[in-house]
Amino acid sequence: MKKIVSAFVGLTVATYSMVATSRAADSDVDFFRSIEGSWAGPGEVIAGKYKGTKFTCTFAGTSEVTQVGMTLDGNCRVGVFSQPMKATVLRGPSGFSGEFNDGSKGDGLDVISGKVGADRMVFGLNRKQLNGAMMARLEDKNSMNITVSVKIEDDLIPVVGMKLKRTGDVTRNFAKK
Repeated sequence: MKKIVSAFVGLTVATYSMVATSRAADSDVDFFRSIEGSWAGPGEVIAGKYKGTKFTCTFAGTSEVTQVGMTLDGNCRVGVFSQPMKATVLRGPSGFSGEFNDGSKGDGLDVISGKVGADRMVFGLNRKQLNGAMMARLEDKNSMNITVSVKIEDDLIPVVGMKLKRTGDVTRNFAKK
C-alpha cells in the first residue's frame, strides 16, 4: 500500500511540475507573441561617453515558431548614419540564451540569462568583463520601453533607453498585466 501511495504522490508531483512548467512556457509564448509586428520610436544614450545622443529605431518583432523565443530585428539611425540592430532570445532546457547583434564573438553581446513576466522581459547580457541587462516592458499592446543597463560594481546603470510604438496591426493577443 505504501508503494501505491508513494507512486501516486510521485505521479501527482510530476504532473503538477509538468503543468506548472507548461503554464510558464505558455506565458513566455504569450509575451513573445505580444511583441510581434512593426515598432518604431526614439531613443537616447543616457550615460557614458555619448550621453545625450538621440536616435530613432525601427524594428520587426517576431516570435519563434518551433522554439520559445523572439527576435527584434531592424536598425537605429543617428542623422545620416544607420546601424543594424538585432536581438534574438531563445529559451532552452537550461534557461534563456541568445545574441545582441552578432554576440560576443563579433561586436555584440551574448544573452546569458532571462526572465519573462506578464508585461516584461529581462535578460542578462555579457561581453568579456562587461555585464549588464536589457529590459523590455509593454506599457500597453502598442507601447514598449526598452532599457539597456551595464553593471558597475554592484549597481546596474541605465545607458540606453528607447520608447517604441507599434506601427502596424496587432496580429495576436498582447500580454495581460
